[in-house]
Amino acid sequence: MFDAYANDADVLNVQGDALTLSNGSTRVTLEGTLAITRDKRGLAAALALKAAIDDIVKKLQADPHLPARVADEPDAKPGVVDNPFN
Repeated sequence: MFDAYANDADVLNVQGDALTLSNGSTRVTLEGTLAITRDKRGLAAALALKAAIDDIVKKLQADPHLPARVADEPDAKPGVVDNPFN
């Protein structure tokens, strides 16, 4: 089960890796394209997506200190790599 905002590590893949939900303590990111077909596979994908979205909404509604907006996180500072051509 996807536990929204619980950590910065969990990932939920829907229909293989067509749609990926990446967990975070301040945001959940959805990436990909999901075709919900009119068959059992499409139903399974829709139910997985619905369960994740329902959990996200539940957590947001239950937070009495929900801010108006989460501060944007700065980009990670690039690391320094030795030049292999020196």
